Amino acid sequence: MAEGTRDEPTERSADAVEAGTLLVAAPTLIDPNFVRSVVFVIDHRSEGTLGVVLNRPSEVAVGDVLPAWGPFTTRPSAVFVGGPVEQKTALCLAALRAGQDPARTAGVVGVRGPVALVDLDGDPDSLAPRVRGMRVFAGYSGWDRGQLAAEIGRGDWYVVPALPDDVLAPPRHDLWGGVLRRQGVPLALLATHVAEPSRN
Repeated sequence: MAEGTRDEPTERSADAVEAGTLLVAAPTLIDPNFVRSVVFVIDHRSEGTLGVVLNRPSEVAVGDVLPAWGPFTTRPSAVFVGGPVEQKTALCLAALRAGQDPARTAGVVGVRGPVALVDLDGDPDSLAPRVRGMRVFAGYSGWDRGQLAAEIGRGDWYVVPALPDDVLAPPRHDLWGGVLRRQGVPLALLATHVAEPSRN
């Protein structure tokens, strides 16, 4: 983890955001699109940031909208809601198998480590043996220049490292709580917050 100061811990610093990190919603974030969400950052630059929410499964099966890819996506093979922007656009993230280099794997663009963005116009049969799992997202989460930094400064998000398996976490797994718990104190204590504020 990058170093931070006591006055500005890494998890509260916009400087810590980069491709392959997670944005974990603070318990106080009440935007219905992002309550208790975990966002995987796919691209971050001065012009803005793009990511997908990892823990919002829909009722739609991947095979219903992308028949060729349905058999290869991680079970349950549901389309996940990546965010409120362009929800008719599909994005796919994959975790490559050990020894696979994203830069030398056709049909993907590396994000960080073994996690890569999949070209859904490519051939799923040729890519499938090279990946441990894939997940399809409808829409994405996007922030314009300075917007995410302002939200982090306001306390809406914690910036933490991602693990490759985060992008494949099953819907019934409490990814939000799990990611917070593995950060240690004090962030781990936030995982005890229940969904209904009246019960905290």
